[in-house]
Amino acid sequence: MSKLKKWIREDSSLFALFLLFLAVAIGLRLAVGKSMYTPERMLLMGYQVPEFGLIALGMTFSFLLGGIDLSLVANANLSGILGAYVLSGAWFTGMPAQAVVFIGICTALFAAVAGGLLNGIMIAKFSVPPMIATLATMTFYNGIAMALTGGGSLTGFPEIFIRFGTARLAGIPVIFLIFIVVTLILGLILAKTGLGRKIYLYGENPIATRFSAIGNERLIILVFCLNGLLAGLSGLTIISRVTTAKVGYGDAYLVQAMLVAIIGGVSPSGGRGKISGVMIAIATIQVLSSAFTIWQLSPYNRKLIWGFVLIFVIFVNHLIGIRSRRKEKRAAQN
Repeated sequence: MSKLKKWIREDSSLFALFLLFLAVAIGLRLAVGKSMYTPERMLLMGYQVPEFGLIALGMTFSFLLGGIDLSLVANANLSGILGAYVLSGAWFTGMPAQAVVFIGICTALFAAVAGGLLNGIMIAKFSVPPMIATLATMTFYNGIAMALTGGGSLTGFPEIFIRFGTARLAGIPVIFLIFIVVTLILGLILAKTGLGRKIYLYGENPIATRFSAIGNERLIILVFCLNGLLAGLSGLTIISRVTTAKVGYGDAYLVQAMLVAIIGGVSPSGGRGKISGVMIAIATIQVLSSAFTIWQLSPYNRKLIWGFVLIFVIFVNHLIGIRSRRKEKRAAQN
């Protein structure tokens, strides 16, 4: 009990976020009924979480640097489409299914990391603001994907790849377990490694770190390459689950990713936030999304709701920030 009290006292914001999750989860159970948390519904959540959860982790790292990555979903789509060309046999024929799957996965991940590298180079080497750089690459990646597919879809993946997208271990989706492992690794990197400390230091004061031994340019490029890797994993997760690749999958994930990061306590200004808070926020958004599915809300209405919630959360965070600064000012005067 003493450890619980210590955690609540030392990390009250995380505890408040956990209470918010419980309130949303219980409130939706009362509003929706028994169909909210059936075994089938929980299993579907397990398949859906990694898709936007990986994008949300990428957005988290962008925010921690004090930037943003608007190209995450476009990069995920493009890498998934490039991987799908290999998996469908459009580029490689007469090869064993295992080899095709391996080459397809490597193609998708390589393309996604290359996309992240382009973002990093534009921001670090050419001093392009992250919003402008990633908006440009988002348009560029979507354009490439549209040119490759003509707006159509790619299907015909090997059975072994399709089974991976629906596989379960001890009743839990394998892709969800992989997502948990990736999240734990990223959490350890931020909390326990020099790279994590450098990311926080850069986000807090990029000018000061410029005169230190951190190496700002290398750090920015590394983080955006990591974002690319996360986008590639998300793209592979999507095409393995829906067994098709097409431009436009996961368009709403970009707003959801920003919403998750901000609700999870990650400051868009950089230097503040924890993976644990992001995980609670992911669970909260997924529960809400599942309720929207039960209520059969259209994608347009969902985008409206996510946009409204994002504006509301930003406004509330702004008010909280003003209040905190006033308290600090009064404390300094006293």
